[in-house]
Amino acid sequence: MHAASACAPPTRRAVLRTAFTAAVLAGTAAALAPVLRARRPRQTVTPAPLAEETYRGRHISVSAAGVRIDGRPLHVMQRADGSYLSGINHFQSFATPLELARAAVDELGTTQLALAAPHHG
Repeated sequence: MHAASACAPPTRRAVLRTAFTAAVLAGTAAALAPVLRARRPRQTVTPAPLAEETYRGRHISVSAAGVRIDGRPLHVMQRADGSYLSGINHFQSFATPLELARAAVDELGTTQLALAAPHHG
């Protein structure tokens, strides 16, 4: 009797059960895919400097994160006209952050920038 039932066409109930099971599995996989992707460790990339040079013996680095002189942050502000100024030389504007950093090096001389930027009260 088993041999005869193995060759019989599938019943409507068996076809619907198989389709329902496949739909549940596909829906579960679609719902879990973003969660499983988020658990993978992401590769973090440090943005490359836009400009980097040695000017008068000081290392200047300009990146999306800001301007650094000898590894120390220089507080830079962009004006409405697109020019830049800093607390070192705040009476003069510069066309690019690199020009601003060079002027700050000229103004600083051998003095180092503070490690932390001053907080405004």
